[in-house]
Amino acid sequence: MATQTTPSTEGVRPDPGRPSVITFVVCSAAFVAMLDVFVVNVAFNDIGADFDAPLADLSWVLNAYAIVYAALLVPAGRLADRYGRKPAFLAGLALFTVASAACSLAPQLWWLVFFRGVQAVGAAMLTPASLGLLLTVLPTERRAGAVRIWATTSSFAAAVGPVVGGGLVELSWRWVFLINIPVGVAAFAVAHHVLPDLRDASAVRMPDPLGTAALVVAFGAVSLGLVKGQEWTWTGAATVGTFAVAAVGIAVFVVRILSHPAPVVDPALFRTPTFVWANITVLMFCTAFGAVFPSVVLWLQGPGGYSTLVTGLAIAPGPLMVPLFAAVGRRLATRLSAGALVAAGNLLFACGALLLAAGASPDTRYATQILPGWLVIGVGIGLAMPVMLSQATVQLPAAQAATGSAVVNTSRQLGYVLGVAILVAVLGTAGTAHDPAHTFQHAWWFIAATAAGSAATAYGITGRTRS
Repeated sequence: MATQTTPSTEGVRPDPGRPSVITFVVCSAAFVAMLDVFVVNVAFNDIGADFDAPLADLSWVLNAYAIVYAALLVPAGRLADRYGRKPAFLAGLALFTVASAACSLAPQLWWLVFFRGVQAVGAAMLTPASLGLLLTVLPTERRAGAVRIWATTSSFAAAVGPVVGGGLVELSWRWVFLINIPVGVAAFAVAHHVLPDLRDASAVRMPDPLGTAALVVAFGAVSLGLVKGQEWTWTGAATVGTFAVAAVGIAVFVVRILSHPAPVVDPALFRTPTFVWANITVLMFCTAFGAVFPSVVLWLQGPGGYSTLVTGLAIAPGPLMVPLFAAVGRRLATRLSAGALVAAGNLLFACGALLLAAGASPDTRYATQILPGWLVIGVGIGLAMPVMLSQATVQLPAAQAATGSAVVNTSRQLGYVLGVAILVAVLGTAGTAHDPAHTFQHAWWFIAATAAGSAATAYGITGRTRS
């Protein structure tokens, strides 16, 4: 499979004035997909109370989405490269919007989990197609900035999501899914008109179906094992068997990408050190990121005794730091290498988690115990996340834009699954009810250690490319 091709353009041909409109439309879709994640975090307790579900079962509202999303991102990205990014984007956006409506009507917990999985299928289709469109429509010199806008838009969703969700949950948790519908419909209408139909003109074959199936099985099994390991016991037959299936799937996938003429992922991608190290860093960063948001929400609504609306307002200041310090990061990028900037952001993330751990006590005081660490975490995320994503994807060949961005987003989703699974395992240990401060301290120590590890791997991201 060729690694350098010029994508064909069918349908609407972009003109000089349209790249900004395309960036806005693509980022709107990213916004609504990420908004849903953080709104659901705030609605966690209300969903559990409505369905009378324990934390382990309730965690599947998050994990079902993340598992399906992670398993399908790379195949969906490869298919978008082959058959067109505009059709993939529109189909994914439509499915996500319809599934959101179904989530709002779910009659019981496991129906909600199922519809969350359907949402994830739509998100897996639109996400790599959206980044692929950015990386092929825009001129080379504008790509890094566009990817940072995309990442910052997602972060802005994290800021407004808890506030919006907190207000809507006061009516009913079902409203947190209904908010996706008007945004999805509007984005679909505009995207249908302005997006060009871009695809890899050299990809004449269907992506390897066996390799695709092996990848889906491997990611699904890894995610399932992580989520259920505590319940099944880590050395139990079910857990060991699940990870064995994952290992076989990964082995088959590796053999297929090395031997098949149209592999799901071109192995040449993994010969780029920046791409490899950025993916490792993203995986560790998102493990910490996936755990920290629900941990703070559960602390505020549990030991803190905050209502859903007050929790949303209390959560908002941290994410609001993200777009602000993403802008600061753009300025610092002219003086610091990408690896150094990402490492600095991750170290701040780790410091913020340590501040949360140090302030944990039965007498919850938001202004002194939660807010300082939460703000530092937001600053660190703002500096690190946009740079990680842009450095991982901006140098990829245009023909592999959607596939490469899908690999990066798969690393993100696997990190989220791992973070939530470990958080649930820690909070489910004996003594949570009697000594919640001590239990949450362990969770925040884990988050700090993982963010510090991400800072270490960030130095593998090339320093030659400065934004």
